[in-house]
Amino acid sequence: MIALLLVALGGGVGAAARFVLDGEIRARTTGGFPWGTFTVNVLGSLVIGVVAGVILAAGAGAQALDPWRLALATGLCGGFTTFSTATVETVRLAQSGRVRLAIANALGTLVVTVGAVAASLALTTAVL
Repeated sequence: MIALLLVALGGGVGAAARFVLDGEIRARTTGGFPWGTFTVNVLGSLVIGVVAGVILAAGAGAQALDPWRLALATGLCGGFTTFSTATVETVRLAQSGRVRLAIANALGTLVVTVGAVAASLALTTAVL
């Protein structure tokens, strides 16, 4: 029951943070590229890389960090990032004839988010 509460709490905070940040970015950008969704997905990927790095560095003591993993990785990052919205935005860009933006969004999201996880995971494990 505690695990469910940690995930729900983290997820609620993450979703609210995404709503605010995405709205602020959308209000400040033009050109049709979904910068808000792209940004939250990159930031969430950076955070989950750090969380994974901390857990990996903990080694045998990683089980003690499980509540933090649930709250931060599964909850916060799960609520903050949004793969489904990124895919809908990509399809809508393509349907509206902005195929280059759709391709840039699909490939850019994949490459940059994976790169963000790899970089933050490597940096965290190097520091710890």
